[in-house]
Amino acid sequence: MTISSDTVWPDLPPGPHGTPSPALAARRRSQPVAPMTAPSGDRVLTAVRHSDVRALLNCPYGSRDLTAPGLPRLVGGAGVDDVPGVLINLDPPAHTRQRQILRGAFTVTAAERWRAPCRDLAHDLLDGVRGPAMDVVADYALPLSSAVICQVLGVPPGDRERFGEWISAFLSASTASSQDRAQAYAGFMSYGAELVAAHRAAPGHDLVDDLIQARDGGDRLSDDELVNVLFMLITAGHETTALMVSRGVYRLLLHPDEYRRLVVTPSLIRPAVEEILRYDGPGSPGLLRRLTEDLELPSGAVVPAGTVVLPHLSAANHDPDAFGDPERFDITRYAPGMPTRPHLAFGHGAHFCLGQALARMVLQEALSALVLRAPWLRPAVPLDEVRWSTWDLTLQPVRLPVLLT
Repeated sequence: MTISSDTVWPDLPPGPHGTPSPALAARRRSQPVAPMTAPSGDRVLTAVRHSDVRALLNCPYGSRDLTAPGLPRLVGGAGVDDVPGVLINLDPPAHTRQRQILRGAFTVTAAERWRAPCRDLAHDLLDGVRGPAMDVVADYALPLSSAVICQVLGVPPGDRERFGEWISAFLSASTASSQDRAQAYAGFMSYGAELVAAHRAAPGHDLVDDLIQARDGGDRLSDDELVNVLFMLITAGHETTALMVSRGVYRLLLHPDEYRRLVVTPSLIRPAVEEILRYDGPGSPGLLRRLTEDLELPSGAVVPAGTVVLPHLSAANHDPDAFGDPERFDITRYAPGMPTRPHLAFGHGAHFCLGQALARMVLQEALSALVLRAPWLRPAVPLDEVRWSTWDLTLQPVRLPVLLT
């Protein structure tokens, strides 16, 4: 595996093939809660044990308000922490209110409405491949995630190219400048307001319509809040899902016997997705929290009020105290009846990922289509030569050439 020169966690260099940093094992043993150097250059207190991470995620006084000057940042310049009004940056009671209004639009049942269209989109992309080879990232993961979110949101076909340009600018793997991203953000917010207005005038059956109709008692979202929810779905849902498809396919290529098990037993798709999420998710360490009261963690560490801390999700998902032989990739780990604890790829507690059911469904259908259509899927280049990039906070293959036949 080749890591690009922009690797940005200097004291946590990634392991081979995109695995967590080998340095995390020693940190768990001797420094479970200690500062780490973030991509911004700031030193950020970081928790790496599963029990501590879970406690931080579930802490009622872990605030997402990081706007005060002088607080550490994960990345330099403007980042997701600076976007006002989006759900992931809200604290109670505003956060609680929005979650209660939105919960019905993001259930497992709601996500299942989009399974058949997602399946068709995945097969259409594979039908469009010319020749025996494709790049999983550019030809499959990114266009599938983009097409699904456009269809789910009810973006008219004529607007999808413009919509796709905005999505590309939002991606952390994008080479867009800060000015380009700011322009894309302004353009999307304007378009999002138009999209909401169009659906109010002519209601349909898309997610935007579900969000417009969502209410908790007599309370409902304002138009500004609706547009912020759309922005959250694009920036968080689209990129993370595409990243997980790419990383999941890479992991299966690295373990061809596990891929063959999927070919022979497609019913293992769902547990395989859960193992991919545990092993490779969420693609970035997680989100910062600022504690508003002192907190004693299960490790015995006391985090004082006012401290900004990072609950490191990937480290927690590879903690041997939580998962037996965690560096072993096993698609049956989450098979029915297996006594495996839930992973933390989608977080935990109040900020548990709202779109997790939709993301799971897309991952399941993306893998199902490959298993059905490309049972002999194999890398087109040695996997050791695949270049990975760590732009901003994510670690992902830049290109993943594969042979389909």
